[in-house]
Amino acid sequence: MTFRVPVLLSTSSVFPERTAAAFQLAAELGYDGVEVMVWTDPVSQDPGALRGLAEHYGVPVLSVHAPCLLVTQRVWSPDPWERLRRAAELAETLEAPTVVVHPPFTWQRDYARNFADGLDAVAGQFGGIHFGVENMYPVRMAGRQFVPYAPGWDPTDIGYASYTLDLSHCAASHTDALEMADRMGSGLAHVHLGDGTGEGRDEHLVPGRGGQPCATMLQSLAGRGFTGSVAVEVTTRGAKSRAVREADLRESLEFARANLTAPSPVDA
Repeated sequence: MTFRVPVLLSTSSVFPERTAAAFQLAAELGYDGVEVMVWTDPVSQDPGALRGLAEHYGVPVLSVHAPCLLVTQRVWSPDPWERLRRAAELAETLEAPTVVVHPPFTWQRDYARNFADGLDAVAGQFGGIHFGVENMYPVRMAGRQFVPYAPGWDPTDIGYASYTLDLSHCAASHTDALEMADRMGSGLAHVHLGDGTGEGRDEHLVPGRGGQPCATMLQSLAGRGFTGSVAVEVTTRGAKSRAVREADLRESLEFARANLTAPSPVDA
């Protein structure tokens, strides 16, 4: 039996609408599930509320994005290990097989110093959950570039058991996404689908509207033995109406489905 890669809608893709709206849109548009971005919306932190939404709309939570953003540094706890454990508990409660986590920020010295070993220890407590460390990007400001992650933005330089590949971040870091996937190898557990132009900032465009090899990447997954999920993570905050937001998310889903079922260039 051929494995069908689930296509998820990240709750971040409906911002500035809130978490509940993502479940509604995922159901209406036909997504296979939802990736919950844990942020300041209380619903995103509440396993009971999320389970209720999943059951009401008939779309499961299949991935949890731990609160790793600058704006979520106080969600649940100022301790990043506690935030990661809470995200894992949320995933376990909702039977989601994936937790997405970012590399530590440079100022999180203790967290960064023990990140690899600590991540293995947390993973050992939650068997069956993949903790996909996400590729990030350097930040460019006022003509200068700096890396806000320790020891760097590319998790393959260190080596982890599982990875999340973000194509928009590949564009922002001027990285070849296919080569990044090759380096991740069998550890590639999850994909964030979004496009970018390579202008050096994180754009999260609807796939096909930038310069990333989104189609080729999706087509290659079967040949890579990929058994994870693909989450549409696009920016729709500039949408002038709900109808425009829906159209962008429908286009993203159709793009993903069409290319996930296309012949694999890896097998060609």
